[in-house]
Amino acid sequence: MAAEVSDEQTVRVDAWIWSVRLTKTRSQAASACRAGHVRVNGERVKPAHTVRTGDQVRLFHAGRERLVVVSKIVRKRVGPPVAAQCYVDNSPPPPPREFVAPAAVRDRGAGRPTKRDRRELERLQRAASDGFSSSSGG
Repeated sequence: MAAEVSDEQTVRVDAWIWSVRLTKTRSQAASACRAGHVRVNGERVKPAHTVRTGDQVRLFHAGRERLVVVSKIVRKRVGPPVAAQCYVDNSPPPPPREFVAPAAVRDRGAGRPTKRDRRELERLQRAASDGFSSSSGG
């Protein structure tokens, strides 16, 4: 772990965002930078911008705004416990789940649902029925 975490060096912002698990992939982090969804100390940055300890990183990703202060520099992706120590999270709380859940509506003429679509519809229907009834059906 000593080789992965250091206090005095810099690292690319897209690599750091991915390393501390704010995005699932590094390409998502780079895309967010290119789209203007990443700000370091209030300025829009490109993926190659360097971050240092003490910088404030604001990321808008997956419908949520994350506001973090860099406390440790990480060069490679680390586990969640180590990643949580690498920044101070000042983000607003996530929106309630009721507002996040998508409606199970298909467009007319969209064709037959794929297996993935069907599983998603069944999952949504199961979650809706579990929330409204107290009976357990296997």
